[in-house]
Amino acid sequence: MAILIDPPLWPAHGTVFSHLVSDVSVEELHAFAAAAGLSRRAFDRDHYDVPLRRFDGLVAAGAHPVPATELARRLIRSGVRVPAHQRPERLQGVLTDAWDRMLPGCPWIASELMERWSEPHRHYHDRAHLLAVLRALDLLCSRGEAIGAHPRAPWLAAWFHDAVYAGVAGRDEEDSARLAEELLPTAGLPTAEVDEVARLVRLTADHRPAGHDAGGRLLCDADLEVLARPGPAYRRYVSAVRRDYATVSDADFARGRAAVLRSLLDTETLFGTTSGRDLWEEPARNNLAIELAGLPGT
Repeated sequence: MAILIDPPLWPAHGTVFSHLVSDVSVEELHAFAAAAGLSRRAFDRDHYDVPLRRFDGLVAAGAHPVPATELARRLIRSGVRVPAHQRPERLQGVLTDAWDRMLPGCPWIASELMERWSEPHRHYHDRAHLLAVLRALDLLCSRGEAIGAHPRAPWLAAWFHDAVYAGVAGRDEEDSARLAEELLPTAGLPTAEVDEVARLVRLTADHRPAGHDAGGRLLCDADLEVLARPGPAYRRYVSAVRRDYATVSDADFARGRAAVLRSLLDTETLFGTTSGRDLWEEPARNNLAIELAGLPGT
């Protein structure tokens, strides 16, 4: 167990607070907090805020006191930390700026897309996922990957690729592509560019772009980047996907998830770009194999 707590230095509500974290997993943190009698209302994405009066008791229960700087450093290194730009209070502004740089003067499209990405039933397919795909596209481009004939298309497709999300594979991608075909002409985009965006959105149904498809490889790699994240962040992704399918029984989810994992592991390469393979192929396969081995009945 690696539960850490920093000094009670953070003022609020007439007292001072500490941060209680795990540098292994959020699951470990929740288990420790529950055993110590902490309310889940005190949890804030990657830590618990605990008042001064609880400090000594938590240390006695096994939390290791460390300086605030060390706690932050170890949390970041572990992959458990939720970056500031992914926190809900920041996402709206970050994404709005990204849209305005890509397609200025079209706030009505951004407004509808942001509302869709903010729907309360989304857990993984949310604004944080959208931002992650946009940033992965930027990273791949910065490494010299080809984009295709329509330079904005992969980024526009990222905005639309899960804009319609009902949890129905294939249908969601088709409806999202049709939404792009409906909205983008209102921004004055040429038909060829709209068609390319819609085509790229449809590719995310199976993430199997052709070898010559530069835009398709770029978008699909960016969408699959999550598979290669450090262990705690990958487990957070898996947990969020499970919550997206909360109405599905554990047994049915395990069977369906195992089929998805085997399909991914059976592909010759998960990533179509050279940079994607260099950056993400090995850690992604390791994550997928570990998850598959841990599913019941596999």
